[in-house]
Amino acid sequence: MFTTLISVAQLQSLMANGQAVMVFDCSFDLMQATAGDTQYAQGHVAGAVRADLERHLSAKGAPDAASGGRHPLPSREKFAAWLGSVGLTNNMQVVVYDRQGVNYCGRLWWMLKWAGHEAVAVLDGGWQAWQAAGGAVELGAGTPRTAENFVLTEPQTRLIATETLVQQLGRPSQTIVDARAAARFRGEVEPLDPVAGHIPGALNRAYAQNLDGNGFFKPADQLKAEFAELLAGHDPASVVHHCGSGVSAVPNVIGMELAGLGRAGLYAGSWSEWCSDPARPVAQG
Repeated sequence: MFTTLISVAQLQSLMANGQAVMVFDCSFDLMQATAGDTQYAQGHVAGAVRADLERHLSAKGAPDAASGGRHPLPSREKFAAWLGSVGLTNNMQVVVYDRQGVNYCGRLWWMLKWAGHEAVAVLDGGWQAWQAAGGAVELGAGTPRTAENFVLTEPQTRLIATETLVQQLGRPSQTIVDARAAARFRGEVEPLDPVAGHIPGALNRAYAQNLDGNGFFKPADQLKAEFAELLAGHDPASVVHHCGSGVSAVPNVIGMELAGLGRAGLYAGSWSEWCSDPARPVAQG
């Protein structure tokens, strides 16, 4: 069972040996919502199912959404229903990838674990690594799968609510790590949300810092050293990750896990939910 990363060679081996595996293409572009569908149609891992951030992995406007923010989580029940509708069963190994440096496929990795499905891994290096290795490619809309029954089990992740974050703000039992780019964290620019800045006391580690120059996750010992420097004595078990809308924070969650520091919490509403209430404090600089 692969639970964090899987290499191209390992995925090819699973496919060749006929193991029950389902691959999801999560490519997306925040500035052009249809770009992910276009990229998928132009070429994807053979047999991969399309998973769109806004259509499948978010629930904007839904009364039963499990979080707030720009990309609110759907309820676990609705998410499970979608997983079953595309043919996923509880005994399958899942592999997720995108073309954007784990910016979007990490969301599905986290959500599947939230649904209790531990057998999910990110394809290290993403679509680019698959292409470079000559992996089997399919064009077009993909082949529909027979619907199955995916059963929810105990969550394997910690979903942190805004109320919890507020109550613990400034206490040593909570360490907030913000995955947005440094300029957004400092409040110098804000292209997506109405308020610029960050949650007071938060630390900053841009999600892309978990990858090397070729788009692969850095070695575990390097990640461990970098997180140790960032946390500067803070207990890794106290960490809660967030970003703008709970999506690009997940590479930091994965990075900490690869470093042997455990599976940290996720504030899925993130900055977009935090700054929606003017009563909540904001820091800049």
